[in-house]
Amino acid sequence: MVGPNDSVVAQLWRYPVKSMQGERLPAVKVEADGLDGDRRWGVRDERTGRVLTGRREAGLLEATASLGEGAEPVIRLPDGTGLVGAGDATDSALSDWLGRPVRLVEAAAHGDRAEYFADPTDDASEAIEWTMPPERFVDAMPLLLMTTASLRAGAALHPAGAWDVRRFRPNLLLDASGDGWLEDEWCGRVVRIGEVELVPHQPCVRCTMVTRPQPGLTRDLDVYRTLARHHGGNLGVWTAVLNGGTIAENDIAHLVADSRPDH
Repeated sequence: MVGPNDSVVAQLWRYPVKSMQGERLPAVKVEADGLDGDRRWGVRDERTGRVLTGRREAGLLEATASLGEGAEPVIRLPDGTGLVGAGDATDSALSDWLGRPVRLVEAAAHGDRAEYFADPTDDASEAIEWTMPPERFVDAMPLLLMTTASLRAGAALHPAGAWDVRRFRPNLLLDASGDGWLEDEWCGRVVRIGEVELVPHQPCVRCTMVTRPQPGLTRDLDVYRTLARHHGGNLGVWTAVLNGGTIAENDIAHLVADSRPDH
């Protein structure tokens, strides 16, 4: 039974290759540093040595990645071409598609560099280099958590926009009652889903990547403008893993009443 401090796991998303479309899963293992198989691979620009993101190379959002046998990445390009695993054939196809020399690299083996832009609203602003955490090409913390309450808040402010969860790329979407940017209030508290315990830490600062076109979604600058004007450019919360385990869609997520500031 869903209580007043409870929500329901509505969707679970894994993104095997950074900035490509991911795969929705009925259940997934949560590890100490994130979802099993999430963002283990990235497309590296061989001229700069940096892993590309959808902000630098918007075309990445047009491809889809999943995990195949042996946890090999399986990529589907927009023209339907399928690529399995890393290697010369994959690198050649990706380079031809993107029009630049690139390589599919594994985070565990490379620990590559990425970039973020000094101004989240200006793609021409200074690109600042940073090193991603070991073994995953993640931007900040292991998981990104969002609620349907926040999607409703955005849609109420910009009803002409498509507030599709795929624009915002969370790992966990929780179906929660209420209004407003609900998950912001959870920072510093524990969200328990079965044996799994998660601790939201801070709001996720968004950039123009949420405006990019992708399959089934058109370019929409007003999505970001709405977040910037009404919520400091934030949507969702970066979340740490306190205890791992397996979670599934329709599981109940309990918001623990007591906070744990030591985590």
